[in-house]
Amino acid sequence: MRLKDRVAVITGGASGIGAASTQRFISEGCRVVIGDIQRGRGEAFAAEFGGKARFAVCDVTREDDVAGLVDLAVNEFGQVDIMFNNAGIVGAIGPIDSTPTAEWAASMDVLLNGVFYGMKHAARVMKPREAGSIISMTSTAGLMGGLAPHAYTAAKHAVIGLTRNAAAELCRFGIRVNAIAAASMATPMVANVLTGDPEDIEGAKRALAEASPLKGRPGLAEDVANAALWLASDESGYTSGHTLTTDAGITIGATAAGPVFKDYAPMMREAGRTGL
Repeated sequence: MRLKDRVAVITGGASGIGAASTQRFISEGCRVVIGDIQRGRGEAFAAEFGGKARFAVCDVTREDDVAGLVDLAVNEFGQVDIMFNNAGIVGAIGPIDSTPTAEWAASMDVLLNGVFYGMKHAARVMKPREAGSIISMTSTAGLMGGLAPHAYTAAKHAVIGLTRNAAAELCRFGIRVNAIAAASMATPMVANVLTGDPEDIEGAKRALAEASPLKGRPGLAEDVANAALWLASDESGYTSGHTLTTDAGITIGATAAGPVFKDYAPMMREAGRTGL
């Protein structure tokens, strides 16, 4: 019961990482307000938890929707202890010289502005209480280049910068601000990219397992949910401004093939000489 008597707001909470986090948080004693643009799915999902969850339609590109989600948590449960800015999309795809400006702007609106609104309105209700944990989804594409489309990569880099800056500001109010940089996980969004079917989670798992640095082990939504749980709980009480990776070591160079020097050979010396 690591989140007993806590209240969390989770955007994009009706599917994928958001749904896994909702389930994990509630299992640890938390009450959750789920925000999502998927009304039918969200209402049905929240109903599974009875009085422990509430759902509201939330388009994170609309500041009023995000503010309303936070206000709903306060009105229904009395407080907000945890804000998980999870909602996301793939966004604009293609070469930089042919990326439509409108698609770039729409991508940034979801992936960056939505996080800003979540941080802003969480801070609004957390500062008077001088406590809280704000968590935002970034990506391995926020730490490296060449892994994802331009808008997605730019936004995810920006989320890390915003996380660090907000952490530096809000620490004096007892509020911790952290991010999670995930690799491709077996979620509907990734399944759609890998298989063309957002419901084909098993197909996504098989594809991810083949490419994983950890032999046969795909990344799962539950892996990110567990990371979020740690950042939400008192176990990470002295951690702020941090970006926690859930990536099987991809960002430190781990690959399914292994390192270049994976087999023994005599040491290499000067002028082509080898051995001691």
